[in-house]
This record gives sequence, C-alpha cells and structure tokens, in this order.
Amino acid sequence: MPPFSKPYYFPTGLQFSNSRLLLKAYKTVSQEQYPGEPEAERRDENSTLEEFESSGTAENTLCALLCCSTMSAKSAISKEIFAPLDERMLGAVQVKRRTKKKIPFLATGGQGEYLTYICLSVTNKKPTQASITKVKQFEGSTSFVRRSQWMLEQLRQVNGIDPNRDSAEFDLLFENAFDQWVASTASEKCTFFQILHHTCQRYLTDRKPEFINCQSKIMGGNSILHSAADSVTSAVQKASQALNERGERLGRAEEKTEDMKNSAQQFAETAHKLAMKHKC
Repeated sequence: MPPFSKPYYFPTGLQFSNSRLLLKAYKTVSQEQYPGEPEAERRDENSTLEEFESSGTAENTLCALLCCSTMSAKSAISKEIFAPLDERMLGAVQVKRRTKKKIPFLATGGQGEYLTYICLSVTNKKPTQASITKVKQFEGSTSFVRRSQWMLEQLRQVNGIDPNRDSAEFDLLFENAFDQWVASTASEKCTFFQILHHTCQRYLTDRKPEFINCQSKIMGGNSILHSAADSVTSAVQKASQALNERGERLGRAEEKTEDMKNSAQQFAETAHKLAMKHKC
C-alpha cells in the first residue's frame, strides 16, 4: 500500500485523502521541485505520483506541513482557550497516549478521532497562578475544547523516560492523575520541558515537582534561559569582586592615612618639646 493512500488529518482542519492531493499541495509550496511546464511536456501524473511516493518526498512534505500546522494550532489554542480567560499560554506540546486509557463501562457517545495538546499557562492577574490544561480538537472541527486541568502545585513528578538520548516519550504524575504520553517530536518535548521546568522554579515556592530521567539540556544545561542566568550570575560575581577589591584598597589607604596622622602628631609633639627646651 502506498505510504499516503489513507487520509491524513492536520490540526488546523487540513486533510489530504490520498497521495494525489498531498502531491498537489507539495506542488503548491515547492515550485522548484515541480516548475511550471507546458502541458505537452508535462509527464504523466501517475508516474509523477509513483516517483513522489517512492522518493521520500511525500514523507518530508507531510512533516513540513505538519510542523506548520502544529504551530498554527498552538497559536489558535492560545487565542481561543486562554485569551478569553485573561490567561497567557507559555507553551504546548502535541501528544498521544502511549497506552490505551481504560474507558468506563457506561461511557458512550464518543466523538471520533481527535488531537491532544498539553498546555502550560499563567494568569495575567496577580497573584500569578500557573496551570496545565489538556486541550482536544476533534476530527473535522477547527475549534478546540478544554478538557482536564490541574494547578501547577498538583504536579508531583515529570519523567523524561531516558536521560541519555532524545526521546519523545514522557510521563506526568499529578496528585490525582497519571498519564503516559509521547510527543509529536523529541524537540517539541524538550522545548516544553524547558518551559515547564523554568515555570516551576519561578512560580512554585514550596513543593516543586521532581524532574527525573531528563537530559541536562532539558533541565537548563543548554537552554537560553540557563545561559542568561549564568551571564547574570557571572556579572554579579565580577561586580562583587570589583567592590571587594575597591574596599580593600580603600581600607589600605585609610590605614596609611591613620599612620600619617599619628606620625604628624608625634612630630608635632617632639617639635613642641624641643621648642620649650630651647626657650628655657
């Protein structure tokens, strides 16, 4: 079966029913690969389609379109779900479950296939409150639905699964829930983890969640935020050292001034005694 013979649904509602439609989309976004040619010189569409599917271009096109669509979806989630509540979305990751969730016996009326996003947001009003929200988008719909939500204080553990390699898998443990997820890409998970870790450090003062099995770059080893913090710390240390050195120089100058004062007083006393002796 050709790799794109079945429908592919995108977060923004974009759908390709087969490789032929995906090829048309590819032609639209990549004029260099498929330049406009006179109709008489154009190759047969079926042979072009076979070449498109077998060359790997189809997979690359799907990945590129999916990336752009995911970014567009996150922007839409921010405006549709969080902005009306005066909240600001800090980050989001598209996920799917690694294990099937047990559905209650009485649960009925499923709405079909859907996409899931784990979103991190904060309130604009003080005191700032951070929360993690599960958002879904059902197939055929361009709108998003808010599902489960937890306050950041309820997050107990973040499991990166493998600290030695890039992995899209991760677990989130809350006070009353536990989910096993796999992100759309390892890099998307890494970015979300960096934002989540920084948010926990900034807004949680008492009980902070445990980050386990995470790469150093996720914990801040190679992050922009960590580099900025290192720069600020280095600047503070240099300024402190300069102040200490200046203080030491001022201290030495003060000691020399005191010695000169004492010497001047002793000289004055000696001169006065000599003057009184010769006067007598």
